[in-house]
Amino acid sequence: MDQRERFDALREALLAYDESGVARAATRLVESGADAGEGLDLMASTIREIGDRFEQGEVFLPELMLAADAMAAGTAVLTAALPDGARKSLGTIVIGVVKGDIHDIGKMIVGAMCSAAGFQVVDLGVDVAPSAFAEASEKNGADIIALSALLSTTLPVQRDVIEYLDALGVRDRYKIMVGGAPCTAAFADDIGADGYALDGAEAARIAAALVGRPQ
Repeated sequence: MDQRERFDALREALLAYDESGVARAATRLVESGADAGEGLDLMASTIREIGDRFEQGEVFLPELMLAADAMAAGTAVLTAALPDGARKSLGTIVIGVVKGDIHDIGKMIVGAMCSAAGFQVVDLGVDVAPSAFAEASEKNGADIIALSALLSTTLPVQRDVIEYLDALGVRDRYKIMVGGAPCTAAFADDIGADGYALDGAEAARIAAALVGRPQ
């Protein structure tokens, strides 16, 4: 198998949502001496293609979740094979589901898409208090804080996080992105967020634009 075939195998495994297949293909690339950075770029373009298909109704949520898991498996293998400093991050995103909400599917997809786009993603999980967002963002030098809310009852907590950051005097340090089923662009504007996204693919594009690296 030549190098091109190895890259093709990685792409095909990701398109098939095959987590173990992606990990194997990534490992074979590394063992063959191929450029791990090129493999990461290939996976990033492929996951964006899958995201586009999701937007067009050709791929559905279960497949998108499988693709995110497969992407994470390949990324772990290829990132470990990179020389120190070989891949420059677009920035750091601290992401989490707000306090009172434990629905994390959307957050996981957004995190995977942003990671594929070149961000370092710090995932705080679910039921995250405003203070935890602030502490993690300071600790990790975040560029963006991404707030997910999947319930109409927890949507106002996105405002609470922004107001908490304001009260600490650190709101201007970060770009704030919001999203989730009950969230709208109008609500994002009303609470003073910097960005709003309907899905993971759009979130990755908006995040890149917020740090001055449009894709």
